Amino acid sequence: MGAPLLHIEEPHFSGWRKVIKRSSDLMITSLGLIAISPILVAIAILIKLQDGGPVLFRQKRVGQNGDEFWMYKFRSMVTDAETRKAALMAKNEGKGGLFKLTDDPRITPLGRFLRDYSFDELPQLFNVLNGSMSLVGPRPHLAHEIAQMPSEATRRTLVTPGLTGLWQVSGRSDLEGDEGVRLDLRYVENWTFTLDILILWKTASAVLAKRGAR
Repeated sequence: MGAPLLHIEEPHFSGWRKVIKRSSDLMITSLGLIAISPILVAIAILIKLQDGGPVLFRQKRVGQNGDEFWMYKFRSMVTDAETRKAALMAKNEGKGGLFKLTDDPRITPLGRFLRDYSFDELPQLFNVLNGSMSLVGPRPHLAHEIAQMPSEATRRTLVTPGLTGLWQVSGRSDLEGDEGVRLDLRYVENWTFTLDILILWKTASAVLAKRGAR
């Protein structure tokens, strides 16, 4: 058996810590959305022209305190991707409840490009605006994924999940489940505003280098 997950004391994102984190989320996200709005429109048009299907893909994820929320992405797969997932489960390469498949046949050519540069994640900026996500935080998982993780993993839900996080910049999808959970717990316990800025900087570098793209 592997080493036990890191044990942490319960974090408290309240007072000035909460104000700083939420204020920085709103400021950076608002400015970012204004700057990239032409890109968002262009991607939406291309997806619609591709097959006439919906532009956005939404999925329920587990957020802070275990509450579920709708997480948004640009659709990068065929329209019946969820239906076809069951037939691919036997080929699942993920661990710890995660589904991962190299060269997933459901991904469209445009979707592959969007995923390579994480453009498919951009709609999550609206999740940040409505407060269901933060720019930086633990990775938001599906309920059935969390159910298959060690019990300590539920402590990640003590804070708002993030668009990016310590897990992603340390290897993104290349990391195995338990290792990623350890990194999420480390972030929760050791949060600082400086750490958030560092993770955002490393995220930009990882995206440009296409390291571990999902």
